[in-house]
Amino acid sequence: MNFEFPDTALSVAGITNYIQSLLEEDKILRQVWVTGEVSSANHHRSGLFFTLQDPDGTAGIKCVAWNSQVAKLVQIPAVGEQIIILGSIRLYPQRGEYQLTIWQAIPAGVGLQALRYQQLRNRLLSEGLFDEERKQPLPPHPQTIAVVTSPTAAAWGDIQKTLKHRYPGLQVLFSPATVQGEQAPESIVKAIARVEKDGRAEVLILSRGGGAVEELACFNDERVVRAVAECSIPVITGIGHQRDESLVDLVADVCVHTPTAAAELVVPALSELYAQHQQRIDALYDAVYEVRTSAENQLQTLRNRLQRLGLDRQVKQEMQKLQWKRQQLLQITSRRSQQATQHLEMLRQKLATLDPKAVLNRGYAVVRQENGAIARTATELTVGQELLIQLGQGEVKVKVTEVTTKTQKD
Repeated sequence: MNFEFPDTALSVAGITNYIQSLLEEDKILRQVWVTGEVSSANHHRSGLFFTLQDPDGTAGIKCVAWNSQVAKLVQIPAVGEQIIILGSIRLYPQRGEYQLTIWQAIPAGVGLQALRYQQLRNRLLSEGLFDEERKQPLPPHPQTIAVVTSPTAAAWGDIQKTLKHRYPGLQVLFSPATVQGEQAPESIVKAIARVEKDGRAEVLILSRGGGAVEELACFNDERVVRAVAECSIPVITGIGHQRDESLVDLVADVCVHTPTAAAELVVPALSELYAQHQQRIDALYDAVYEVRTSAENQLQTLRNRLQRLGLDRQVKQEMQKLQWKRQQLLQITSRRSQQATQHLEMLRQKLATLDPKAVLNRGYAVVRQENGAIARTATELTVGQELLIQLGQGEVKVKVTEVTTKTQKD
């Protein structure tokens, strides 16, 4: 029998290289998670070689974790254990085999959930969602409280009972939500959004009773965590018990471990308020009494000091000083008044001697020309000129009949 070989036939290396490119360049196979059971394991000087297979033995794959990576594995593969590995496909042309080069190995089941929890926690922590600085304080005396929980859960009954007992008359807004199962995260987010949209609540309680880890998974859901972190009103959580810390507990403004504890913390008891009020009254009474007693003591001290100082005697001495100064002032004023009167009389007499009327009263006269000017020499006058003679009593009008001019001799 004769066979005709086609020109396109590939060599072993050619087909191997082709398969290698398909495997190693595939986006999924370059970083793939695989779960299975370790069927064999061998520690070699270069690394850890093991086989991962399905529990029913229908398929298996060879794996290797090089020594540089073994110390970084969360779970060291051991025969019989269920693990989840992260790695990439590598093909070895000489043997015509492929295997997974391992970067990480973790326990399957609960171990995977724990890893995802830790990864999300680290991411949220790096964003600052757990920082104390961003958390809001609870209002001291809220009048309206919102509760987000399941209407069928015992937590809702515990919260109602506690609030009614501690703070009767408080308005409680109930926003029901599913708090377990796949639908829980979306239900809780919507319940919180309803409370914010309503706008009446001053604080929000997010709660449910205790449960298994898987039952509390919704409180580790990133959607729920961010809804609590972004809530505009303070949020207090009462989820499960102390051993069941969730990411929602870490991001909430206040975290307690039971629904009852949340209700007790969110409002004060009226009996406690009354006791505090009575304490303030007693403290105020004591303060007033202390101030009054201190003032009375100070007043008595001042009285005693005044008595020792002899205030009456000092007042009498001051009055005597004032009387003496008054007499001095009167004497000085009287003396200065007499001096002023004498000086005034002297000026009056001097003025009288200078008064022109006094000269006229002694027999002298003033001769004035028609224009009112005083005639001082005969040469200023002419015959026939009319003159006005001013006497001590009255005036006389005359006419010049003769002008005689005499030369004064030494």
